Amino acid sequence: MDPNMNSHEDSRSGLATHTVDAIVAILVLILGGVIIYGSRQLGSEWTTDGPGSGYFPFYIGLILVISALGILYQSLAGKEKNTEIFVDREQLGRVFSVLIPAAVYVGAIQVIGIYVASAIYIALFMVILGKFSWIKSVTAALVVNVVFFMMFEVWFKVPLFKGAYDLLSFLGY
Repeated sequence: MDPNMNSHEDSRSGLATHTVDAIVAILVLILGGVIIYGSRQLGSEWTTDGPGSGYFPFYIGLILVISALGILYQSLAGKEKNTEIFVDREQLGRVFSVLIPAAVYVGAIQVIGIYVASAIYIALFMVILGKFSWIKSVTAALVVNVVFFMMFEVWFKVPLFKGAYDLLSFLGY
């Protein structure tokens, strides 16, 4: 192993992997509990007609709860805790550089529609993260969205969400 690589590992700071495992296990445990509760409300028993509407979700929730308890035990009380750093500041920055624009894109779809939001999203992603020129980025974004528009709206006759402001209403679709 390269000694320089080991010193880089030692300089990283952040949450340990076993801590993140415990947090995710708790979230899955809560999710499983909610599923079990909801399926009991629907009726998770076996009826004269067969399984109730909550029968299968109940067992899925039960599997989630059992799995989460196992992971929680392993991450907190297990013999071999994974104490490596889960993610450092630089890696987290890269994740957020994709996650935040994606969240803004989803919100933009509600306002300006999927076609316009997708064109803006593709163009900005190509320019900012891909370091492409504006001309290539805008061209690619427009071509992709024109093809999707033609495919869904014209050929398949499946209208996609145009947004609250419907900026493409002049096209008649």
